[in-house]
Amino acid sequence: MELLIEKIKNEGKVLSESVLKVDSFLNHQVDPELMFEIGKEFAARFKDDGVTKILTLESSGIAPAVMAGLQMNVQVVFARKRKSLTLVNDLLTANVYSFTKQESNEISVSQKFLKEDDRILIIDDFLANGQAALGLAQIVKQANATIAGMGIVIEKGFQDGGSHLRENGYKVESLAIVDSLADGKVTFRQDKVEETAQ
Repeated sequence: MELLIEKIKNEGKVLSESVLKVDSFLNHQVDPELMFEIGKEFAARFKDDGVTKILTLESSGIAPAVMAGLQMNVQVVFARKRKSLTLVNDLLTANVYSFTKQESNEISVSQKFLKEDDRILIIDDFLANGQAALGLAQIVKQANATIAGMGIVIEKGFQDGGSHLRENGYKVESLAIVDSLADGKVTFRQDKVEETAQ
């Protein structure tokens, strides 16, 4: 997705060989026009997968998930990372390790929002080691619902999460795949494909 790739090139900050900061448009400040286009792209990529609901993780997954939900005309549910006084009964839970924060969180969703006949699209902002996606998948399985696919805004292709999810049979659609953050430079998978073709 060219618009997203240009945004990463212009505003993304490489903090290390494994950390890309995109807080100016995705996970702190949100660019609504970009999110709208991301929602349209996810809707197009999963249009034939019978999606009835979208599941994401607070908080960075909410904006792209809501825009996709708007385009697909389906409800969006987000798993909470923090305990809530109002979210206590009939919970579906999973433990998720955050690569960025270097900590584990128990994520939870109220059972009443995920039904057995749902076909669920999981959306997340980043895919690195795949822990968040696997945690959300675990919640979908607890609900006896079906995973229609996984939509990722930015995949770190140099980490094993994407290949692990695909090897386990999940349809994974990433809008931008970063193959390297070496030398403070973002290299995208399509850049490597173009270099090989020349």
